[in-house]
Amino acid sequence: MTLAKAMPVKTISEFVGEHDTRLWRIIHHYVDKGRDAADYSTVQEVGFDETSSKRGHDYVSLFVDLAGPNILFATPGKDSSTVKRFKEDLIKHGGSEENIKQMCCDMSPAFIKGVREQFPETELTFDKFHIVKVVNEAVDKVRREEQKEHPELIRSRYAWLKNPQNLTKKQAEKLNSLIVKKLNLKTSRAYHIKMFFQEIFNQPLEAAEPLLKKWFFWATHSRLQPIIDAAYTIKRHWNGVLQWFKSQITNGILEGLNSLIQAAKAKARGHRTNKNLIAMIYLIGGKFNFGLPT
Repeated sequence: MTLAKAMPVKTISEFVGEHDTRLWRIIHHYVDKGRDAADYSTVQEVGFDETSSKRGHDYVSLFVDLAGPNILFATPGKDSSTVKRFKEDLIKHGGSEENIKQMCCDMSPAFIKGVREQFPETELTFDKFHIVKVVNEAVDKVRREEQKEHPELIRSRYAWLKNPQNLTKKQAEKLNSLIVKKLNLKTSRAYHIKMFFQEIFNQPLEAAEPLLKKWFFWATHSRLQPIIDAAYTIKRHWNGVLQWFKSQITNGILEGLNSLIQAAKAKARGHRTNKNLIAMIYLIGGKFNFGLPT
């Protein structure tokens, strides 16, 4: 299996002089063996998200043990039925609905529906990265509209979107220049609203909701429509946003695994089916014990 992890399957097939369909059968055999032996009885916190499998047209949803990180389940699609299939697979491997105390996902209506139907007693946390992204995208919409009248905003996108500590020297100088010299910029107002929102996540649980309410009032009275729309998006997902302050879980592990998933796509080049891609994802991120000699 080391060779399979090192290079694309098609390359291996050419190297060993075998048709790649035979190699895929071997991969599926060992992945199935590893999954059959998997024990999910101790899984309590699950994060999940979708990833595109073919240039954005097809999707695979991934369910991860946040205590791992360990890919528990991968399935085609990104609708609510993916959560149902995960639950069935969880039970098949010794887990249970009652054991799952926390789940984390983005604000996809399909994922939310799936959790509410299949895990009604589980606390749902919305991933902090996706929550902040909603407000970031609103800031950028304000900037794009305003740059029509203020061309100095052109090519300043990342100066407004990055965290201050991550700015390059040039970006920091650009941002400071725009904020200091153009205090009346709508983008500057949107930026300060965003920064206040992000700072809330550094506060203790007891301060979170009062500050979030204060932010919501500020945002909805900003007269900046993208910011107002973002605030109402947060409001519609209020409980799941606040749940982060209790659970402190994110899908950062999934984001970290994304590079491995991209590698899986490369290794499954020419895979023809999602089944083959999913097998490669399991092989890379499933942490199976194949019981092979060392």
